[in-house]
Amino acid sequence: MENNQNINKKKKKHYHFNHKKTNIAKETVSNDLKEEANNSNIKVSEPKNIIKNVKSQKVNNVVKPNVKKEDNNIKKNDTKKIQNTQKPNNVVKKNEPKKDNSQKQSNIKADVSVKSGNKSKVEKSNQIVNNNVKEKNIKQDNKPQKDTIKDNSKTNTKTKVNKLPKEPKVVKVNEDLKIYSLGGLGVVGMNMYIVEMKDELIIIDAGILFADDDDHGVNYIIPDFTHLVNNEKKIVGLFITHGHEDHIGGIPFLLEKVKVPVIYASGIAVPLIHNKMSEFPNIEYNIKEYGDDSEFKYNNFEVSFFRTNHSIPDSFGLAIKTKYGYVVNTGDFKFDFNPIGHMSDFYKMTKLGEEGVICLLSESTNAKIVEFSSSERKIGETLHSLFNQIEGRIIVATFASNVYRVQQIISSSVECGRKVIVFGHSMEKTIEAAIKLKYINVPKGWILKARELKKIETEHVTILCTGSQGEPLAALSRIASGTHKQIKLLPDDTIIYSSKPIPGNEQFINRNINKLVHAGAHVIKNSPLTDTHTTGHASQNELRMMLAFTKPKYFVPVHGEYAMLKRHVEIAEGQGIPSQNCFVLAPGDVLNINEKGAKVSKKVVPASDTYLDASLSDVDSNVLKERRKMADEGLVSVNYFIDKKKKLIGEPIVTLNGFATPEKAKLILEQISTKCDDIFKHQTEGKENYSITSVEKQIQNQMYQYIYQKMDRTPLIVVSIIQVK
Repeated sequence: MENNQNINKKKKKHYHFNHKKTNIAKETVSNDLKEEANNSNIKVSEPKNIIKNVKSQKVNNVVKPNVKKEDNNIKKNDTKKIQNTQKPNNVVKKNEPKKDNSQKQSNIKADVSVKSGNKSKVEKSNQIVNNNVKEKNIKQDNKPQKDTIKDNSKTNTKTKVNKLPKEPKVVKVNEDLKIYSLGGLGVVGMNMYIVEMKDELIIIDAGILFADDDDHGVNYIIPDFTHLVNNEKKIVGLFITHGHEDHIGGIPFLLEKVKVPVIYASGIAVPLIHNKMSEFPNIEYNIKEYGDDSEFKYNNFEVSFFRTNHSIPDSFGLAIKTKYGYVVNTGDFKFDFNPIGHMSDFYKMTKLGEEGVICLLSESTNAKIVEFSSSERKIGETLHSLFNQIEGRIIVATFASNVYRVQQIISSSVECGRKVIVFGHSMEKTIEAAIKLKYINVPKGWILKARELKKIETEHVTILCTGSQGEPLAALSRIASGTHKQIKLLPDDTIIYSSKPIPGNEQFINRNINKLVHAGAHVIKNSPLTDTHTTGHASQNELRMMLAFTKPKYFVPVHGEYAMLKRHVEIAEGQGIPSQNCFVLAPGDVLNINEKGAKVSKKVVPASDTYLDASLSDVDSNVLKERRKMADEGLVSVNYFIDKKKKLIGEPIVTLNGFATPEKAKLILEQISTKCDDIFKHQTEGKENYSITSVEKQIQNQMYQYIYQKMDRTPLIVVSIIQVK
């Protein structure tokens, strides 16, 4: 024993282990097992209650000696120092002389080594213990470990706990299906709808809106793309339903600010987009054409298409498959049972309804129209009849993108022996693309250049032009105002409006009609007696058919003014969709859909209008407000001149624009000038180093109050203090 203690003092290694309470099945230890254990100088208790898969803590590969036979359960957390010894063949036995310490020493192994011929039973017994010890040790690896520090002067042990690093917080992914709009709600145009789920986002259309007279100096209006800029990495693609300007006109402005991986378009929309992008040569883009049977798969979406009828070829609806069902966007559509082009794909629409449409986004432009829309073929018959009756020159105004209508106008002209001359940049580009795709068939040499107009007799020509909506810069508007360089109105001219006013454009159209009539021309508009136009949009019964085909759980009306959206909801409710499942959204509102249902979050996404002038540059909204104020209330400009010491030089110079008649302005000018002088002196009196900006603001505010009290007007007031060096 003394020799063993000396060995321990030299080594100074301590082994600590915990014993878990373990039940051991009864088994008689054979005499030879006891004998071998005694020969190894290790006492082994007779195991009781050995159970399969017993779990115990690893004991640093050492079996605890001197375990009492009577104790069936090993005490928990009972640490014991195990003495280091030599290998089993060098174990120091009782009453034996100390052997050479130069021999190598090692830790006692858990599976006790015995004589080679008789070790199997000992190995089996200890192997069970060791295997279970290891299994328990693995489970405890994740628990905080205690480092035991030996204090030689005391018998107590000190412990310190090593804390495990905090696990990172698991961020729960929002699996809501989100549907919202950046444009196209509350207006007819500027269509842009978003379907989002997790880390993916689909854009449907990128349209433009033509500005009206209230937007001074503004030509076009597009959505605010801030949200898409902030979520650029989520965008998987831009899907175009068809090639009208209110669906593709905003693409160049979108691509200027946002990187879109792919633009998906079909048929004639592809060359129309290429034509538009040719005006922006510095913008890179990737366009991919889809067809009736195309499918595009992403992590959260599968996008497919179904064909519809519209006033332009290759009009499609989108079916976006999600974990909750299909989100269907109809695009612009009507049901024409005798179309010039393709039939609507009624089979796919009904199949979507059978498979499950979670939400339908359906256009609402004609939601207030009761009558079923006429077929495009009927308009061709009317035009042919009119062309045969009219003497003199015919000028037809229609939408540039209405390819079917253009084809029928050209066909009627050919049958009546009239050559066709096209005016309007967008009209020329559309006809060029349609001829390449064989949507328009025209005899060679029948469409002439504009310069050849003077060479042809008036009764043998048809002028096809843009401007059916009264656009100020369009060909017909310039003809009406007499500013067109090549076309001057003649007394026997007949102007045919083969179009319908877009809501909000009526005043511009009527203004042009009055000018045309005043110049002596004959004007034919669409009416019950003269069907010169049929709509490309679904009326009430056609909207009911779409609802019946798709059978949506939730419904969102799109593409229309709010009165149209509201009427469309009433139609949907009449088709059996619960009112709580119908949602009239505003731009920026988000419809969240999940297993629990659907809920609208108001104004979550930034969605406002961006104004573009003739140069296609942004017009700041504050600038637009100032323009409106100047147009409605006039302008008051006040200029002060001060020296280096900030002393006033002379009297303030006041200018009035659009504020009052010249006679009245003279009296008002004196009063305003005196008031401005008084305010400046009051603000700067006794102050040598005053803030020029602050004084300008004070004068402006006080002048607003003064003019409003005196004249009940709120003009735009501009105050400038100029320091003369």
